[in-house]
Amino acid sequence: MTIKPPRPIPLEGIRDQADRAVAMMGEIRAAMLAPTARKSPPVFNLSQLAAMLGIEKGSLSHRITRGDLPAGRLNDAGSRREFSLAEARTWIREYRKEWLRPAGGEAVTIAIGNFKGGVSKTTTAVTLAQGLTLLGHKVLVIDTDPQGSLTTLFGILPDTEVEEDDTILPLTMGSETSIRYAIRPTYWDGIDLVAAAPMLFGAEFALPARQTQEPGFEFWRVLDLGIDDVRDEYDVIVIDTPPSLSYTTINAFMASNGIIMPLPPNALDFASASQFWSLFADLTSELLTKRGLTKEFDFIHVLLARVDSSDAASNIVRQWIGQTYAEKVLPVEIPKTAVAATTSAEFGTVYDIARYDGSAKTFKRARDAYDTFVSHIERSVWSVWRRQVLEQAAVTAPVAATVARGAR
Repeated sequence: MTIKPPRPIPLEGIRDQADRAVAMMGEIRAAMLAPTARKSPPVFNLSQLAAMLGIEKGSLSHRITRGDLPAGRLNDAGSRREFSLAEARTWIREYRKEWLRPAGGEAVTIAIGNFKGGVSKTTTAVTLAQGLTLLGHKVLVIDTDPQGSLTTLFGILPDTEVEEDDTILPLTMGSETSIRYAIRPTYWDGIDLVAAAPMLFGAEFALPARQTQEPGFEFWRVLDLGIDDVRDEYDVIVIDTPPSLSYTTINAFMASNGIIMPLPPNALDFASASQFWSLFADLTSELLTKRGLTKEFDFIHVLLARVDSSDAASNIVRQWIGQTYAEKVLPVEIPKTAVAATTSAEFGTVYDIARYDGSAKTFKRARDAYDTFVSHIERSVWSVWRRQVLEQAAVTAPVAATVARGAR
């Protein structure tokens, strides 16, 4: 038996491989997103919109006759009335007025984090953003992962369609102080995006360099300060983080009111999550506690993701997770289904699907799980808004009293 020695692969070979991979991604996207090579949002029929509003189809038809809300349009066959995503959101915001951001509230920032890849972190971020818009909220999504997976899910190729000024890199380098410059609209009404691309790796060098060179600089607050300028313009800001405790991950956590960790119930992911919290605790002690500073989160949620109900071993890990994270574990599980695999292969999520060609039962199971997840997060968002409103009232009440006494 003769074993041939391996052929050396020079750096030029790696560049050639990279070029082929980028070209293939372009071909795949052109095929998946044809004919425009851009994603398009779903449309909704009367039944779907009525279900989203929590009213009967007949009530919806009757309300259309008042003419104060979008009437949609008949499809090409004239067989049914359809509503665009923007039209549907107009209806939703009208019918869910009491659940929208109250006066005195500002954007609630949520970081999606986990050290390990393949745990549905990016899918969780995108579906959360989409789901919240379907409840009437306006969302800013920030991609801080140089791999740009979240950016790709919005139909944008990080390697060829994202420039440095589309990312948070200028913010981390100090050439910008507000993230406004990088915000772009997306195909999904109600979601704006700050994209990511491989050049974002530069932040891992820029931030520590500034920490050593600029007196008083706090690298962990760059993103937090950068979003201050836009907090009043969004209801929720969702940040997708790299699968590591990087400088950008730390920034995302320090900018956030809450953290969501997607965690599949298997032993390796459970062990990785344990390391995540240990390292994060050590880091915050070094950065904050030893400096006499502090940081409080309004909520931390653990989301059971990619749950395979046929895997007997996962039941044991579920118990570990429950005992470890207790009340932090959300009372919902995201199933590992063919729907998730299909949508991910097509650069989408369950919310991108207007009509599923597979099992209706399987699709409903996946969609219901995400709807429940989003509903739980909305309640957490509302709890933050209540705190913000109370804090603002506590500040303004003495001022108002002083003004009243002066007037007398």
